[in-house]
Amino acid sequence: MLRKTIYLLPLLCLIACNYGEKKEDKRTVFRYNEIGTVTSLDPAAAVSFENISIINQLFNGLVELDDSLHIKPSLAKSWSLSDDKRNYTFSLRRNVVFHNNPCFLGNTGRKVTANDFVYSFNRLFDAKLSSATTLLSYVENENGKAFEAPNDSTFVIHLKKPFQPFLGILCMKYFSVVPREAIDMYGEEFRRNPVGTGPFKFKLWENDSKIVLLKNENYFEQEQQNQLPYLDAVSVSFIKDKETSFLNFLNKKTDMISGIDAINTDEVLTPEGKINDKYKNSFAMQCTPFLKTDYLGFVIDEGLTVVKSSPLRLRDVRQAMNYGIDRNKMVSYLRKNLGIAGTAGFIPPGLPTYDGSKLIGYDYNPEMVRKLLNNAGYPNGKGLPEITLATTEQYLELAEYVQSQLSEFGIRIKIDVQKSSVLAEAAANGKINFFRKSWVADYADEENFLSLFYSKNWSPKGFNYTHFKNSEFDSLYEKSEAETVDSIRLNYYRKMDSLIMNEAPVLVLYYDEAVRLVQNNISGLHINSLNLLNLKKVKKG
Repeated sequence: MLRKTIYLLPLLCLIACNYGEKKEDKRTVFRYNEIGTVTSLDPAAAVSFENISIINQLFNGLVELDDSLHIKPSLAKSWSLSDDKRNYTFSLRRNVVFHNNPCFLGNTGRKVTANDFVYSFNRLFDAKLSSATTLLSYVENENGKAFEAPNDSTFVIHLKKPFQPFLGILCMKYFSVVPREAIDMYGEEFRRNPVGTGPFKFKLWENDSKIVLLKNENYFEQEQQNQLPYLDAVSVSFIKDKETSFLNFLNKKTDMISGIDAINTDEVLTPEGKINDKYKNSFAMQCTPFLKTDYLGFVIDEGLTVVKSSPLRLRDVRQAMNYGIDRNKMVSYLRKNLGIAGTAGFIPPGLPTYDGSKLIGYDYNPEMVRKLLNNAGYPNGKGLPEITLATTEQYLELAEYVQSQLSEFGIRIKIDVQKSSVLAEAAANGKINFFRKSWVADYADEENFLSLFYSKNWSPKGFNYTHFKNSEFDSLYEKSEAETVDSIRLNYYRKMDSLIMNEAPVLVLYYDEAVRLVQNNISGLHINSLNLLNLKKVKKG
């Protein structure tokens, strides 16, 4: 018995040692938390940042934007525009394949052809499926000939009339290519079973828990002869509590945290908006102008009941309120200097026509406030009815700042806190006449912002929530749509921005900034003015 025990001891020791020497997992997984809700991974539903961030890892379109927002090839290796500026012809890459998936014969992804783009774009005409239908109003769709595929590697788009920003619109994730086989197999559940061509492929989606993407070994792109992507996987968690999410980042359980609202700024940032010294060796802050304008909107359509007796129908009152806000102090105190005071028009930094000039915007000017109120028949605010500002809980502190500032001039503001969905519905249907809103660019062109004031875009059918109408503005807008000479088109944009500021259907608060905190062992993660997450070149050390 003793001899058997002695013989067994080395064996048990060997087993124990081997078990203790568990092989180290060297796979690199990029982890981040999404506080918002992801509703779909179908490009047709690429309507929210939460959806777009993941869809961008799974799908490709004809063209894409680089970090400087320049349009560059993606699945189209080149393109041309006809002399009449109405027909785009794209020459497609021939080495792109869809992700391996059971929807294909043998579970093996097939090559992408031009007919896949015809199918993918035609899907977007279904308003029940996608909100991209308005973007397709520019294409010629008589007899279903908006899109054509002369051969497997040539795709053609026909426009009704020249529209200079159209190529930028094609960079939006709506216009990604999807395989018919996957739609046929999954139907409505394609939203949870995405099949694309992107650097990562779908692995799993656990409700309210996580989404996991794996490296696409057959991805077509390389960087200096190195196969992309570098990461082995992406894991997205859905912790809704902001404090818990932030603590996870501090404890290095996630690699990135995005957005000023997700960051405990008092903990990690100085009053000047820089990282506190104790955190400099742990993570870095990425910050860049965001193509986003935060504003207060005035509904000025006197045909609406809420406007008929409101003092906000008077331009002098709207201008007075614009002059009554110290936006620099607001950005400093409420946002740790993360953002730019909205004193230079509706178009934000990051676009060519923004130059920081206050000639067309509003700076804090108490003397002008009093003069304009007097002109409107309300000297020092006397006799001016109380004005209700509709906002959400998230922006209550900002609304209280506006309330305090304007009270100094006798302008009384009542704050009405509403749910986001309720506020959006009320603004769209003209049920309120003073509200907080923001506009984020869908594509990198000033037209995207100016379209909010085109009379043919009146809500609820469009997004002109203020019901601004100006014949000179409309004329300039229509000219700019077809203008192909950049200098002339940009001049139209500047004139339109100036008209908006003069008529004051909005009070611009600030131009936002895209902000991320990123762990120091992450490289290759860049930030851009659309705040688009791109992980194909990211490395994790």
